[in-house]
Amino acid sequence: MQIHKVAVIGSGVMGSTIAAHLANAGIPSLLLDIVPSKLSAKEEAAGLTLEDPKVRNSIAEGNKAKLLKMNPAPLLVPEFADRIEVGNISDDLGRLNEVDWVIEVVVERLDIKVDLFKKIAAIVKPGTIVSSNTSGISLKAMVSDLPESFTRYFLGTHFFNPPRYMKLLEIIPGPNTDPEIMTYLCEFGERVLGKGVVIAKDTPNFIANRIGVYGLAVTLQEMLRSGLSVDEVDALTGPVMGRPKSASFRTVDLVGLDTFIHTANTVALGVPAEKDNFTLPEFMQTMLTNGWLGDKTKQGFYKKSKGPQGKVVEVLDPHTMTYVPKKKVSFASLEKAKAAGSLTEKMRTLINGKDAGAEFSWNVLKPVLLYAAAIAKDIADNISGIDEGMRWGFNWQMGPFEIWDALGVKTIADRVVAEGGTLPPLVEELLAKGHDRFYQKSESGEVSYFQDGEYHKKPASPYAVSLKQAHKDGKKIIGNAGASLIDLGDGVACLEFHSPNNSIGADILTMIHKSLEEVDKNYLGMVIGNQGKNFCVGANLMQILLEAEEENWDDLDYMVRQFQNGTMALKYAKKPVVAAPFGMTLGGGCEVCLHSHAIQASSETYMGLVEVGVGLIPGGGGTKEMAVRAMEGILPGIQVAPDYFFGKRFEIVAMAQVSNSAEKARHLGFLREGDRYSMNPDHVILDAKARVIDLARNFRPNLPKKYKVGGPGVRATLELALYGMREGNYISEYDQHIGKKIAYAVTGGDRPAGSLVDEQYLLDLEREAFMSLVGEPKTHDRIRHMLSKGKPLRN
Repeated sequence: MQIHKVAVIGSGVMGSTIAAHLANAGIPSLLLDIVPSKLSAKEEAAGLTLEDPKVRNSIAEGNKAKLLKMNPAPLLVPEFADRIEVGNISDDLGRLNEVDWVIEVVVERLDIKVDLFKKIAAIVKPGTIVSSNTSGISLKAMVSDLPESFTRYFLGTHFFNPPRYMKLLEIIPGPNTDPEIMTYLCEFGERVLGKGVVIAKDTPNFIANRIGVYGLAVTLQEMLRSGLSVDEVDALTGPVMGRPKSASFRTVDLVGLDTFIHTANTVALGVPAEKDNFTLPEFMQTMLTNGWLGDKTKQGFYKKSKGPQGKVVEVLDPHTMTYVPKKKVSFASLEKAKAAGSLTEKMRTLINGKDAGAEFSWNVLKPVLLYAAAIAKDIADNISGIDEGMRWGFNWQMGPFEIWDALGVKTIADRVVAEGGTLPPLVEELLAKGHDRFYQKSESGEVSYFQDGEYHKKPASPYAVSLKQAHKDGKKIIGNAGASLIDLGDGVACLEFHSPNNSIGADILTMIHKSLEEVDKNYLGMVIGNQGKNFCVGANLMQILLEAEEENWDDLDYMVRQFQNGTMALKYAKKPVVAAPFGMTLGGGCEVCLHSHAIQASSETYMGLVEVGVGLIPGGGGTKEMAVRAMEGILPGIQVAPDYFFGKRFEIVAMAQVSNSAEKARHLGFLREGDRYSMNPDHVILDAKARVIDLARNFRPNLPKKYKVGGPGVRATLELALYGMREGNYISEYDQHIGKKIAYAVTGGDRPAGSLVDEQYLLDLEREAFMSLVGEPKTHDRIRHMLSKGKPLRN
């Protein structure tokens, strides 16, 4: 069984973005929607009729076009939209026999879905997988009248919005789903689509929305009872409680109030016994009537506007239904929690405080923990799926059962009982067995979860590896404070960065050389990767600033030389080196990747040479490497103007362009054609390991080359472009100054056009430009601003 092509029926936001994510994964799709019932004004003016194919496909075509304007972008690159073909349900439903998987994403009405699936069943070829993206309607009810030959291939596939960025995919077996289909689609979802797959049961709202929306409903009720404001609630239910920065009401604004109310009503109607839990306050109906739906209508619980002093953020007062200025929130318990160390300590400090903020926090956390334990067996096969669902679907740092364990099952249970509450049977069973945790972890890293009175081993993904566990297993070969060399097995080592923010300093540069020596003697090759928040945010700016302020120019020059030597050692290593970037891969992190023999990135890799933002140029070989790639683009014997090749690379560096995906990084020239990326970030390390093994079979180290420089003529063209940008006020005078330094280094300095130079000559130009800029006061200002504000200063 293989999925080569997919049909998506329903081209609204969810359907079109699912098609976009399939396109990201290299899967072409047929996107269908209904035929419009009337012409648009533009179509009437063009003399079209309702029978014209352009009109009949216009809904799907229009929604496909919207993909190119969405922010954040649902496509890795706009060109991937070509993998989506559009049509309409009336004319093109017969084409479903061309596809291997049909995904239904139409309006959430059971009658419409039942009718559609009857039509689909009559068309698809035998063995075609058919799924519904419903967020909570009964799968059994959708196909109750259809034959077993159809229902064995039918299931639920609930993507979270936006599909490109949200990791969770809930897969729900229907009443007769073939277990082999479940197994196949779970692996396809993880491996091909890059998802965190959770198997849910066919109950209203499945797992994540069931618990997440319950938590938001409880929060609303407690807010009204306690008298706290919207902004006070969000301050208490954000990162300090292990939730995203959007907390509670910013999350509703992001999702949309109408979507939230619909999701809550699904449970209220589907589980009558829980109607009171999901009954929302009357003021929310007023918001719905007023069209205050959140971000999509420019106001919801929050409203942003521009005032004389700049941006103004107001929050809704649900008692008066007016917007009031957002205020600074302060509770003693909250301030103490923020200052605490780990997330567990933050949460414990918060809920054990003695003020209104602490009382509120406990009163919204407690019911969620009890509710999750009470319904666990109804909604999922195991508690692990529930925790993963909340982490991957709602961006919680810990799921409910992980929170039980972190805060202490007995501690929470004792407090609940002391307050007159009742414990769910699952908690009572755990304690009665003499256990105090829902999870157990062995020395080897195997995780077991509590279920049916005993612990069950949680299957580990064969495509992922834990570097943290590798350390525990004694796999570290050598290391220091900034990096470690880990044995991945099968003759492959991994150089893991673990400095603060994975920034590159002396420790990492030392480890690059030591690791290459070790790999040359004892290994097939090396991966450069880690499992931090980001791959690498660049060089250690604080160290650079301190040295510059002390005017330690010799030390700085030595640092730059060491960085250049390190990246060049990677490029000319005797064994293959594969970089495994993900997330932010900036400055020095990008330079490490540029000098590796190959790149196996995460699809979500944001790569760029951003040194201009701190008043510098790439000094670890990045400027040199962009010049080399410009010169490599000029094929021998072909007469072309070199301005284009140099201009493109120059612009990327001078404008500090950063890719918004790995594929965009390829378009920018950071990834070469032979480089690859993994859709699932958890798989990057092992995929990079496989790439090392593949390269090692017939590996030949790089040999030094000489390159023809662009020369003063090309530099003059680049400087003219800078002049135009300065005159147009697109860049500052200092940006222009830095740009000239880049142009000089990229085009080969004062050497005549066509002169042959080696890489060391280009590295010397790069280093000289870097050193001239690092002494400038405006560069110091830029570095200080970046360190304090986290964003560039354009002085």
